[in-house]
Amino acid sequence: MALPDLSMRQLLEAGVHFGHQTHRWNPKMAPFIFGSRNNIHIIDLTQTVPLLHQALVAVSDVVAKGGRVLFVGTKRQATEAIAEGARSSAQYFINHRWLGGTLTNWRTISHSIKRLKALEELLDGEHRGLTKKELLQLTRERDKLEISLGGIKDMGAPPDLIFVIDTNKESIAIAEARKLNIPVVAIVDSNCDPDGINYPIPGNDDAGRAITLYCDLIARAAIDGIERGQGSVGVDLGEAEEPMAEPAIEEAPATEAAPAEAGKAESTASA
Repeated sequence: MALPDLSMRQLLEAGVHFGHQTHRWNPKMAPFIFGSRNNIHIIDLTQTVPLLHQALVAVSDVVAKGGRVLFVGTKRQATEAIAEGARSSAQYFINHRWLGGTLTNWRTISHSIKRLKALEELLDGEHRGLTKKELLQLTRERDKLEISLGGIKDMGAPPDLIFVIDTNKESIAIAEARKLNIPVVAIVDSNCDPDGINYPIPGNDDAGRAITLYCDLIARAAIDGIERGQGSVGVDLGEAEEPMAEPAIEEAPATEAAPAEAGKAESTASA
């Protein structure tokens, strides 16, 4: 699988070019704005296409090296697309609420994740010695932790790259990533600040179709990285398997010698 193809037509059909009302813009986005129509800024897709491609390459490269990508989007329109994109590409996500310190205070988050896993094991068991009230309390605690941490409970460590929908809403996540020097791929609408974003993608961050398209493209780029990484590992495994073929090579002369010995036996008998 190669990097996903993208065209300006796809972006147009998804409404990626629609920005916010002109009075709500961020002047720092001026270089990415084509113009305005009916008091709504139109984003320049001739810049979006190459910048999006650069972001896809970055995601694929990170995953190919064994890195982890964290999908972040807690706004209502992005919740489902973020989770689906991350799951389909075996990555991780936060789509409910960003807990302060998720990246910068990973040790504390790890304790919460351990608690979540412990509750899952407990509630999946036979519930011996627990009253109905205790079961209800534990179930509520598990559900609350699942909503906040379910998408990262298997991540194991801070991610190597984060993909963000709506930089204004996820400003804390971006600030934590920058503090840890984690690259950020983000959709920047006409009211966003592109500063500090390693891979800005100018585009609509509100339309459901646009968000679904972004998540699908990032997920497919991650899958491409996984396949590239497995391909490189496959070469090494092949080299490691060469010694396993040596016994078969050594046995070959013995099998070939059997007919010759039979021939000698026949000639001796005839003599």
